[in-house]
Amino acid sequence: MAKPVDPNKEEKYATSILNRKELPNRLIIDNAINGDNSVVTLSQQKMNDLQLISGNAVMLQSKCRETICIVHADNTCPNDRIRMNRV
Repeated sequence: MAKPVDPNKEEKYATSILNRKELPNRLIIDNAINGDNSVVTLSQQKMNDLQLISGNAVMLQSKCRETICIVHADNTCPNDRIRMNRV
């Protein structure tokens, strides 16, 4: 016997792909203004959200590597971006 289908449940599945979960620690990489490979810059608001102080060491993770960098504040950097050298 077939089960009745809830239309709200189908709609949730259809739109779940479009509504991604917010990840506060995920940032988009921008090119750095300075040439130092060991320094990354964030906006002051993002540093407050992540409870970081300028000069702290942070570990950056990607799919294949981990890197330790020093974080500094930059008022010109957007909140969803991190500035670092692409090395």
